[in-house]
Amino acid sequence: MIGYYAHHHGTGHMTRATSIAAATDEHVTVLSSRQPFPHSDIEWLQLPLDTPQPSDTGDPEYPADETAGGILHWAPTGVRGLTDRMALIAEWVARVRPRLVVVDVSVEVTLLVRLLGVDVVVMAMPGERTDTPHTLAYRAASAIVAPWSRSVYDPQWLRPYADKTTYVGAISRFDGRARETVGDDASVVVLGGAGGTTLVASDIELAGAANPEFRWIAAGIDASSWRADVWPLLCSATVVVTHAGQNALADVAAAGSPAIVIPQDRPFDEQIASARALGSASVAVVTDAWPDPDGWTALLNRATELGASGWDRVEQRGAAGRAARVLDAGAVVR
Repeated sequence: MIGYYAHHHGTGHMTRATSIAAATDEHVTVLSSRQPFPHSDIEWLQLPLDTPQPSDTGDPEYPADETAGGILHWAPTGVRGLTDRMALIAEWVARVRPRLVVVDVSVEVTLLVRLLGVDVVVMAMPGERTDTPHTLAYRAASAIVAPWSRSVYDPQWLRPYADKTTYVGAISRFDGRARETVGDDASVVVLGGAGGTTLVASDIELAGAANPEFRWIAAGIDASSWRADVWPLLCSATVVVTHAGQNALADVAAAGSPAIVIPQDRPFDEQIASARALGSASVAVVTDAWPDPDGWTALLNRATELGASGWDRVEQRGAAGRAARVLDAGAVVR
């Protein structure tokens, strides 16, 4: 039995969990505060949220000592949801006795599970992860899975853990899916995401008006543009404009479309690090911020000239299977 803790912000951690679970030979239970995907038959343990509520002790807007003196990221006192979720995880571990637990991502859950005497596999995240909490988690991990290609992104801070780190490549939910296309006109597909975006519809409208040779399509920047299945759009796009979230990048890699990557502001400069790595490796065109309408022509030309062949370097094909093999092999470095 394998447990897989999936963080509840956005849907990326859940998507990755279901991709890896589908590729492993062992039974997997996902532990998360998010609801399971409607189409998934994976066993699910629903966890309470760990955010302050009005019924908590103390001031819910100013939780007490949330970093426990700087050694953790989120461990406030007096938050019942946090206490309940940790107790539920501990009860599940004691009752089920999992062989190992994957944590994607939480320093606090990593340490809890390890203190319960269970091997932990930590999913690494891009960005600057040299703070004390991250260092604790990576040191405590029995194994680390980096869901990217080392040839594209080889952060200095991860190198001390090289003996227990496996770089598996970018994990996409679309891996192995046959190509599907919609329409045959030149299009620019702009990806949003469940983790949030600063884009609004008018940004895309203005860019489209200044570059009318392309049909501009928004996908997931707001409720009205949300699409349950973006695969046909990705496959058909002349250029994809995307944030630098790991799942979005892996999906674009699976589709094999030229891309312009615009990182969003995230903790620890996660997206900035991913975008810079892709730009340095000539995988995609990268720009720091959404351009003015008249700035798109040069970017689109650069993206079409660069093409999509660089996506092969992120090693997307078979990445979930490689991660699953780490788990199936025992994942423990002694």
